[in-house]
Amino acid sequence: MATQRRLDLILDSVKRLLRIGATANLVNLLQKQHPADLAQVFGDLPDKDRQAAFSLLADRNGRLAMEALSEIGPEAGSALLATRPAEEIAKLAQEIPSDDAAALIDHLPEELSAAVLDLMRPKESKVVENLLEYEERTAGRIMNPNVFALSEDMTVGEAITEIQSNRDVEMVFYLYVVDERRHLVGVVSLRRLLLVSPETPLKRIMTGDLISARVDMDQEEVARQVADYNLLAIPVVDEENKLVGIITVDDVIDVIKDEATEDIYRLAGVAGDERVFTPAFESLRKRLPWLGVNLATAFLAAGVVSLFTGTIAALPILAVFMPIVAGMGGNAATQTLTVIVRGIALGELSWSNSRKALLKEAAVGIGNGLVLGLVAALVAWATRGDPVLGVVLGTAMVINMFVAATAGVLIPLGLRAAGIDPALASSVFITTMTDVFGFLSFLGLATLFAQYLT
Repeated sequence: MATQRRLDLILDSVKRLLRIGATANLVNLLQKQHPADLAQVFGDLPDKDRQAAFSLLADRNGRLAMEALSEIGPEAGSALLATRPAEEIAKLAQEIPSDDAAALIDHLPEELSAAVLDLMRPKESKVVENLLEYEERTAGRIMNPNVFALSEDMTVGEAITEIQSNRDVEMVFYLYVVDERRHLVGVVSLRRLLLVSPETPLKRIMTGDLISARVDMDQEEVARQVADYNLLAIPVVDEENKLVGIITVDDVIDVIKDEATEDIYRLAGVAGDERVFTPAFESLRKRLPWLGVNLATAFLAAGVVSLFTGTIAALPILAVFMPIVAGMGGNAATQTLTVIVRGIALGELSWSNSRKALLKEAAVGIGNGLVLGLVAALVAWATRGDPVLGVVLGTAMVINMFVAATAGVLIPLGLRAAGIDPALASSVFITTMTDVFGFLSFLGLATLFAQYLT
């Protein structure tokens, strides 16, 4: 709370200093902030003010400005860079780690990104180009190729000397050991290195059984590995097991945040890259397709209702309780779907153990249906004075809760087997299922027992 109040004060100060043209004071204020705080401040500024503040900071402190862009994210960050000359972008991109630079450059317009790469120093340009050759959302794309490694033939004393002479190394909590062809053969913790005799060969104290990521491994799987094994960093190897990079825990946190955001957005049919201040037209373009699909499936549910127009005309009271059955089924399906999609994302759920999950969710669905159906039946009986209506309503709720629970398991698993992201498409199909079966069960039962309803 205190941090947010401080950031609000900084934001107000930035707006005021921009308004009165106090550029020197503004730059001084910005240079005192952490990159993560600057990212939040830039994100809350109107477009024109954001561009002005970034330009002022970039002219005075390019490294800090680019670190702030890395915290904002590649899409928003590249949008700020895209208005600047290619020569200036090339100079700024060399101020940050190559993996961050690659992410920003990749989101620039194609011609501009090519010009920037041509203008960067050959060494930095080559590294960035190599990173961009890997598929998006893989370990190779997010790794830092500037990884510190030690030869397996070194002694502990030589290793310590090597560390002392390489002060720009990003991470030395883990010291990776390679052979003469740079194959990854082991790892030594910094603590272990400092507790043994300087004459000890690294071969004797290294751990050969270590966790690594292939360059083509999905970034979500990388994050899972780091989380499961409580790592601060994970080495990245190519197909020949040669050490080519490192992914540190700060990058993994960004991946977890991005993947969680994407899954939440997709469950609601929203593009994963949409933000609070995304332009209205862009948000409209991204949301409209899935709403169109929802509209089409809504007509399917309406078609089911149309089959029972005679029953509804004879018993108008049914129209009052219809939304209850469909709505409760939809809510129950959302609960199941959230748990299942999360289980799939974390690798907890697969076809091999899906039967257990299906039986569990079916039991939960029937249990919820029995309890809530009984409550709904009693309310319907008490308010309408018709016990048969209560039985019809309660039974329909049990049926739809069961359908919601089983569909919430089977649909995302089926979509995953078909190569479709379960988080993206599940909600549309499940909403259709619960609406269709909710109306079908309630109105179908009401039609069967119409002669007993009053």
